[in-house]
Amino acid sequence: MAERSGVNQRGGMSSDIKTPANSTASGPGVLSSEGAIGKQFTEKGSIGSIGQAVGGPFDKEGAIGKQFTKDGSIGGTMENASNK
Repeated sequence: MAERSGVNQRGGMSSDIKTPANSTASGPGVLSSEGAIGKQFTEKGSIGSIGQAVGGPFDKEGAIGKQFTKDGSIGGTMENASNK
């Protein structure tokens, strides 16, 4: 039988092969304030820094901006979800 590349020759499931997508990583979740996505919403991130520049309610201490901090309702929910 011809050998086929990319096929698990042991007869197991493809999920048995550890990849970055299915391995359990020890580190911040992607949505946490330190993760790849979540850090973009912090005051120094690419999205959060726009709110800082606009200021007013979008500032990290403003009515809208404070909801996106890790203690705010939106940011806190994402922080908690990413730590599970």
